[in-house]
Amino acid sequence: MTAGKIFVVGFGPGDEAHMTHRAKEAIVDSDSVIGYKTYMDLVSHLIQGKELVRTGMTEEVSRAQEAVKQAENGKKVSVISSGDAGLYGMAGLVYEVLIEKGWKEDEGISVEIIPGVSAINSCASLLGAPVMHDACTISLSDHLTPWELIMTRVEAAAKADFIIALYNPKSGKRTRQIEETQRILLEHRDPKTPVGLVKSAFRERQHIVMTDLEHMLEYEIGMLTTVIIGNNSTFYYDGKMITPRGYQRKYTLGEEKQPLKPAQRLKREAEPWAMHGGKDEEANSSVSPKKLTSLNSVELAEEALSAVMGKAPEKPANESPIFKQTAVFEFAVSPGVWNKKVNAKQLAFLAEVIGEKGEVSYTTSHYLQVSLETDEPQTITRKLEQDGWLISPVGDVIHVKACDFCDGEKKDGIPYAEELQEKLGGLKVPKVMNIGFNGCGMACYGAVTDDIGIIYRRGAFDLFLGAKTTGRNAHTGQPVAEGLSPDKLVETMVNVIEEYREKGLPNERFHKFFKRIQNIQGFQYQKMPEPVKVDNPCE
Repeated sequence: MTAGKIFVVGFGPGDEAHMTHRAKEAIVDSDSVIGYKTYMDLVSHLIQGKELVRTGMTEEVSRAQEAVKQAENGKKVSVISSGDAGLYGMAGLVYEVLIEKGWKEDEGISVEIIPGVSAINSCASLLGAPVMHDACTISLSDHLTPWELIMTRVEAAAKADFIIALYNPKSGKRTRQIEETQRILLEHRDPKTPVGLVKSAFRERQHIVMTDLEHMLEYEIGMLTTVIIGNNSTFYYDGKMITPRGYQRKYTLGEEKQPLKPAQRLKREAEPWAMHGGKDEEANSSVSPKKLTSLNSVELAEEALSAVMGKAPEKPANESPIFKQTAVFEFAVSPGVWNKKVNAKQLAFLAEVIGEKGEVSYTTSHYLQVSLETDEPQTITRKLEQDGWLISPVGDVIHVKACDFCDGEKKDGIPYAEELQEKLGGLKVPKVMNIGFNGCGMACYGAVTDDIGIIYRRGAFDLFLGAKTTGRNAHTGQPVAEGLSPDKLVETMVNVIEEYREKGLPNERFHKFFKRIQNIQGFQYQKMPEPVKVDNPCE
C-alpha cells in the first residue's frame, strides 16, 4: 500500500481572506479532514464531501492519532488548526505520535506543516501596531504545563519588558490564572500599560476592547480572547495601540528632519543604551572581547548591566534554581478485579507512596486514581504490586469492573473475569470503556449499564453491548447473546474490542460506535426506544 500524507494546516483566524493559498490547496486535496468542531465549521465550505472527523476541545492527542492511522492506510489527511499549526497547534503532537511509532519520513508517511496567521498577528493588526518590538506568547492553560512554570514565565517576560500575548487566558473552570497573571504584571509594569482584548478576530462575533493593565479584568475574557499587553513604551493614539520601533533617541519622530540620518542611526555613539554604552570597542574595556567569548548568555547580560550601571547586579540570597519540570505519573489502583477489601497496611503504604503533594480520587469504576510527581514510575508500581495492589493505566483505556462474587462464595465466574483483566485491562481504546462482569443473574453490580456487560448464569454467559450511562436518554446495553459458552467468552470479547480499536473514531464512545457500524462480530444493533420527552428537567 502506498504511504499516505499528513497536512498539518494552520488556516489563520478563520476568514478565508486571511487563509494562505497553500492551506486551501491542501484541504481541498485531502481525502479526509480532522479537527476541533468549531474549526471544522469555519472551513465548512472547503470540506464538503470529504470524510470528516470532528472532536471536542482537549482531544488533540486523539486527533493526531487518527490522522496517523488514516495516513498509514494510504489517505491524504488534513489536520486543521486555527491560527498557526506550529504555535499551540497540532504540528508537535502529530510528530510526537509518529515518533512513538518509530517513524522516518523518507520511509513512510510524508508530513507537511502549512503555516498560518497566529492570533498574536491577527489580533495585533486589529489593535494597531502593538507588536513592533520584542514579544512573547504565553498560554495560561495549566492542563499540560505546571502553573508554577507559567508564573515563572510571566514574571520573566514582565521583568524583561516584553510585549506579551496571552493565549487561553480564561475558561469556565480556569478563572484565577488571569487574575494571578495581572497581579504579577502589576509588580513590574505601570498600571496604565495599554492592554488590548480581542475576541474572535476576523470572525462574525469579533469584539475589541482597549483598556489598561489596571482595569483589564473589568471586561469579559474567555477562551476565544487573546490578551495583548504592551511594554513600557507602548501608548494609545487615536484609538490605536502602538509600540515604538525603537527606544530612547534612536528615532526622533515629530520632526521633519531626523537628527540622525539612516546611515548614522546604528553607529555606536547613537546607541548609548546598547551593551557597548555608545563607546568605541577599544574604549569599552569593562567587558573585553576575550571575556565575551567565555561567558554564557546570563553572565553576558549581567556583565552588560554592570558596565551600564557601574555596579554589579545584586542577586537574592535565596535565588531559586532554574525551573525543572517533573513528570506527573497517573495510574489506577485497586485491591483486585473482584476483591473489594483493603487492609490498613495497604492503605498506609499507599498514603506513603502518594505523599503530601500527590492526589488520589475515587472513581465510579471501582478504582482509585493516583496522580503524583515522580521520575521513577516503575519503582512505584512495582512496590504497590508487591503490596497486593492491582495497577492499571488511566485515560482512554479499558477497565474491567467485576462484582465481588458474593465475597467469593459464587466463584465460578472469577477465572473468566481475571482472564479478561489480564488480556484487556488497560488496553488503549478510542474512548474510556468499562466492561462490567457480574457473577450471577442478579447483576447487582450493574453490568448491563456498562459499555459491555457480562453476566454469568447457569454455567454460561449473557452478553450486553452498547449501554449509555449518562444523559436523559441513558439506557442499558442491548442483549446480543444468551448462553454464550465459557470457552467462547474471552475470544469473543477480544474480537469485539479489536474491531472497536481498529474502526472506532477518536473519542467515539462504544455505544455510538455500535450504532454507527450497526454490526460487531455478527452482533446486530437494535434501535433503542425513544426517551420520554420531559420539559425543564432541572426545574
